[in-house]
Amino acid sequence: MIDLYYWPTPNGHKITLFLEEARLPYKIVPVNIFKGEQFHPEFLRIGPNNRMPAIVDRQPKSGDAVSIFESGAILVYLAEKSGKFLPSDVKKRYDVLQWLFWQVGGLGPMAGQANHFRAYAVEKIPYGIARYTDEVNRLYGVLNRVLSGNEFIAGAYSIADMACYPWIVGHKRQGQSLSDFPNILRWFEQIAERPATKRAYALQQVYNPEDAGIQTAEHRKVLFGQTAAVVRS
Repeated sequence: MIDLYYWPTPNGHKITLFLEEARLPYKIVPVNIFKGEQFHPEFLRIGPNNRMPAIVDRQPKSGDAVSIFESGAILVYLAEKSGKFLPSDVKKRYDVLQWLFWQVGGLGPMAGQANHFRAYAVEKIPYGIARYTDEVNRLYGVLNRVLSGNEFIAGAYSIADMACYPWIVGHKRQGQSLSDFPNILRWFEQIAERPATKRAYALQQVYNPEDAGIQTAEHRKVLFGQTAAVVRS
């Protein structure tokens, strides 16, 4: 059994996409980021970066329980555990991994910043909005180009697609229109219709049915007002 420390954010959805696709048994442990549960000491022992998702695999291939944080690392672990969605062939494997790293190092952070400056920043800073919206637009162009010759990002459906898809779900908040990127649109609609995708996203209605975002000053403080003090023991 895998314990998944989860909230329905893009990074949380990555892991439920995999678990539903691979049909691995798992139990969700909700981590309500608006209530600051990601800063609780008991979660810090599992997710030392105070960010979810994180997992604890109670039944690894060998040895004691395995605890992992960071969504990219979790996807690689689950792929290796299950033997699915990450090829064994070296060339194909690293084609998947390079796009996974592209997402965790580029698409996710830049899309997150675009969303922040466009929707959440108290002060609307035109430079920040333009800087991140334009960079996300460039990254969408990169993804659109690779999908011009591939059904999925690295050929077959893989953890690279599972990593990228949740960040494209929020394209409107990032100031992007999928009509400008026809290859992404085709890919996006195809993944959206997968049964596992529908099961994964149905969890949104269980844990955050109103898709409630930042509604109060306290929410803002919890999500954006943290310093090193939250990780000091």
